[in-house]
Amino acid sequence: MTTPAPVTISGAVEGPADEAVLRRLVQHVGATLGTVYGKQGKDRLQQQLNGYNQAARYRPWVVLIDLDRDGDCVPPLLTSWLPNPAPYLCFRIAVRAIEAWLIADRERIARFLSVSVNRVPTAPETLDSPKIELVNLARHSRRRAIREDMVPRPESGRQVGPAYTSRLIEFVEDARNGWRPDVAAAACDSLARSLRCIQRLVEAPER
Repeated sequence: MTTPAPVTISGAVEGPADEAVLRRLVQHVGATLGTVYGKQGKDRLQQQLNGYNQAARYRPWVVLIDLDRDGDCVPPLLTSWLPNPAPYLCFRIAVRAIEAWLIADRERIARFLSVSVNRVPTAPETLDSPKIELVNLARHSRRRAIREDMVPRPESGRQVGPAYTSRLIEFVEDARNGWRPDVAAAACDSLARSLRCIQRLVEAPER
């Protein structure tokens, strides 16, 4: 008996770190991530949303976007941004940013950043800015390289360090010691919902 080929899912995200997270989620449910579009910021992603929705009438798609400060409740935003989602579209919003999902795997993120696990928040979706929280955790790292890569220099005027995104991708892609979506989902409802949505794409009837 021939084993069926993994389902291939197309995607659209805000940036490179989000792409790494999406790839990990898709792999976690036993599918393959195909072409990933967007990666030019949130505004551009929202502008292209209807086009992705049209494509998802026939093939599985995941569009992943950060909530940021656009609201306090996800369902009304999902409806206002995309009133009529296509049958094979999984449109999900990370509360309040993808970094909250990474922080939710407290043990692994603490080990990666070389900080005490007691410093890592237990309810990352309640954070006002998960990105700033992650940078602040990196400030306490016992590893100089983590501090230099993730924490912005005072004169830079930036929110994050020069290799912040690269470090996030490194953490997500580390198969042995990196991010665990199932563990993180226990502390992040928006992540748990995203995993279930992607799983439904995998289990969808033959197209």
